[in-house]
Amino acid sequence: MKTSGVDPVPSRSRKVAVSVITAGDAIDAEAIAVPVSAGASVPDTLSGVDLDALARAGFTPSVGKALAFPSSAQPVQVAVGVGEADTLTVAAVRDAAAAFARAVPQDARLAARVPPGGLPVADLAAAIVEGVLLVRYAFTLKSAPPSARAVESLVLVAAPGTEEDVRAGAARGLATARAGMLGRDLAACPAGLLTASRMAEVAIAIGAETGLKVEVHDRRALIELGCGGLLGVNKGSVEEPRMIVLTYTPETPAGHLALVGKGIMYDSGGIALKPADLSHSQMKNDMTGAGDVLAAMSALAELDCPNTVTGYLMCTDNMPSGSAMQLGDVLTMRGGKTVEVLNTDAEGRLVMADALVLATELGVDAIVDIATLTGACLRTLGEEVAGLMSNDDGLAAQVSAAGEAVDEPVWRLPLIRSYRAELDSDIADLKNLGGPNAGSITAGLFLEEFVDGVPWAHLDIAGTAQSSAARAWTNRGPTAFGSRLLLQLSLAFTPPGR
Repeated sequence: MKTSGVDPVPSRSRKVAVSVITAGDAIDAEAIAVPVSAGASVPDTLSGVDLDALARAGFTPSVGKALAFPSSAQPVQVAVGVGEADTLTVAAVRDAAAAFARAVPQDARLAARVPPGGLPVADLAAAIVEGVLLVRYAFTLKSAPPSARAVESLVLVAAPGTEEDVRAGAARGLATARAGMLGRDLAACPAGLLTASRMAEVAIAIGAETGLKVEVHDRRALIELGCGGLLGVNKGSVEEPRMIVLTYTPETPAGHLALVGKGIMYDSGGIALKPADLSHSQMKNDMTGAGDVLAAMSALAELDCPNTVTGYLMCTDNMPSGSAMQLGDVLTMRGGKTVEVLNTDAEGRLVMADALVLATELGVDAIVDIATLTGACLRTLGEEVAGLMSNDDGLAAQVSAAGEAVDEPVWRLPLIRSYRAELDSDIADLKNLGGPNAGSITAGLFLEEFVDGVPWAHLDIAGTAQSSAARAWTNRGPTAFGSRLLLQLSLAFTPPGR
């Protein structure tokens, strides 16, 4: 998948050996995580120390704390806080595993003891694998090697009798972690290396590996389909647009879910040029929604998803030039609705509108779109929670549950119907921008115009797609927030009303 010597998705070629052994077996690792619970005795493997001794060394058994015991022998013992044993959560285990992996950045062969507790050991195993691999993920184009070594192997130490469940959970965690890392690859790759056409090539290659049907629509095909939103945003670019349609179909589908991803490969703002500040330099990640959809769907076959899933990646850059879309232009979208363009930097909703119409025409049970859509959502919910809007309470509940399960939380915002009037246009069916307030909600109301009453949910990840600092299992930079959420949703999806 290399272009100009750069692989846009390097995590796909990095293999990690994940294995399971029974407590008491020999451990082939450079470092091992030993869970320490608050209020409980310290495991004997930690050289006979107690909590007081650990506290004097600066360690407390709270989640996020880890202390490596320097030793020339291997594996090095690492005390890892997991909090109160009776309140242990899967999310806490994921965070604790990440703290462990951060504590030993030079060790590539790691091991972890699956902590005891009342939670299913398969879920704990999956969380450990995710926490370790996601926190040690790196996308770099530096000539010098990264400061932290890539993880080569991870051994999970299971209690006797739990090995099969731990093994199943570890396999699931590896699949979901690889999906998350793929999403980060795509969001982190510079826009000059990952154009819309290059994104299509990557999708074709991944589809061949993972059992996805991939259809690529170029400019000519998009003209025939009447996708005026995607074509309008692309007018200022020398790069052709691409609509990439991915399809996963199990033998006996339980339902049909459509996923729509905003794929603005680079967003200059168009004629409404963005300022030359830090946020502008991050606009290579304005295709995170499309990257999330591809990443999530790459793991569907491996995890035996019971539902048909169709993904739409709406890919183009948004550039200023003599041919660029102008303020005041009117676009005709797929399905015939017309949109007056009041701001060329409100382009994500335009490219997704075409796909929403196509999904309704396909007859799906529900549609979920995902986009780095509005700065207003970042201002409202910050960097750790995504905005959710929906026309169906049941679907919204499924999206929320998926986010909670993978620790990619969402918060539902209301679709306030009276605000729809702000999108009224004098010369078209609607405008692409509302008033100065409630920008996330008016953007959601715009998208709802194109779903024709089909159960639909909209995820605004403008705040969560990029992290300004390392937190738990995320690092500074693109997060691919939504990759694992969409994967979990696809696996657990039930058609609304059934």
